[in-house]
Amino acid sequence: MLKPATLQEAAEAAKLALLLWPDHTLEEFVQEMRQLILQDDSNVFLAYQNNEAIGFAQCQLRYDYVEGTSSSPVGYLEGLFVKKEFRKQGFAKKLVDDCEKWSKEKGCREFASDCELENEQSLAMHLKLGFVEANRIICFKKDL
Repeated sequence: MLKPATLQEAAEAAKLALLLWPDHTLEEFVQEMRQLILQDDSNVFLAYQNNEAIGFAQCQLRYDYVEGTSSSPVGYLEGLFVKKEFRKQGFAKKLVDDCEKWSKEKGCREFASDCELENEQSLAMHLKLGFVEANRIICFKKDL
């Protein structure tokens, strides 16, 4: 079963987000998920198997320039995670489909995402889900 997360499910979404981004705390993610669920320009979807939250997708509208797109706003896949034992069963595709549908309902004509250059697993997943590579960039910074 897939569904938009409710405020009561923010902790479930946060636990999954922590598996994807372990450099944060559960408390940070619970707060972030609550905010995302409440905002009109973002959404969090959960996938359940036998009443266990096994995956999530976080999407939102981006109004700034999104690499490779020509419209605004653009629906953007900010995060996608499915527990290892449930991968390759179609859950990621269904979660992304829900994000795309939500984005279309919000008036978007394009949907985008990104991954790190060295993340071959994420690249392969994006291509399998129908994304087309738009560009490759290297970002720079300098401490002042």
